[in-house]
Amino acid sequence: MLTDGMFWMASVLACSLLNAAGNPVAAAPPLEAGGQAKQADDRQGFVELFDGKTFDGWEHSGNWRIENRAFFRAAGGGPLTYKHQSVPEDFELRFDWKVSKACNSGVYYRPGQVEYQVLDNVDSPYGENPRQSAASLFFCMAPSKDATRPVGEWNRGRVVCQGTVIQHWLNGQKVLDFDYTDPKWAEMVELLAIRGGDLTGRGGELWLQDHGQPVWYRNLRWREIPSGETLRPSPDFQPMPIPPAALAKEQQRVQAMLEKAKSN
Repeated sequence: MLTDGMFWMASVLACSLLNAAGNPVAAAPPLEAGGQAKQADDRQGFVELFDGKTFDGWEHSGNWRIENRAFFRAAGGGPLTYKHQSVPEDFELRFDWKVSKACNSGVYYRPGQVEYQVLDNVDSPYGENPRQSAASLFFCMAPSKDATRPVGEWNRGRVVCQGTVIQHWLNGQKVLDFDYTDPKWAEMVELLAIRGGDLTGRGGELWLQDHGQPVWYRNLRWREIPSGETLRPSPDFQPMPIPPAALAKEQQRVQAMLEKAKSN
């Protein structure tokens, strides 16, 4: 159900972000050797979701292949979905990703439109809006910086969720870190709700998006976060500002969504 706040948010969002200052692009650290990373993961209780050889536990319509121990989206046909187990309520997910030129993809980790964005920030039109850029919580929260590697190189992604706290990491850097119940992020959370996303949802399937371009994923693994560990968001987290032109396009999209919802 739409609320008055959803209509109000579209105009307030533009006013709140237009005057923000930019953030510098940070260099991404090198990936660890595979064996070293796996040994560290084993000690922390991670479970492999992909053995590098088979689609065991995964489901797709025939458009994904395995290439050099990586999932490869080879043709159109839909997502690659992990069916063996639902996403734990409190979890840490790690994965490597690589994009082709202008590629748009993503890792969905909670029910609905809750996505770690995977993107070529340079050549995809989505890259002009940080709220739709790589490692963003798509159409909700921009990362604090662009830590991507060039097209054709592997990037390391990481999602950590405990309770109402969400973190996104990219190439060893924590680029998104917030509690979605904090009032200061209410406009962003409502923006996602307009798109159909509900951050309170739990128990969904993990799936890798097919958005029309070649993309690769490997080294997928997760662990359940035990109750003894506590995730606290950093008070210093600040998402990248949205450039005026990108913000104007976003507002047009929001208005179209609202009009469509009113007519249904």
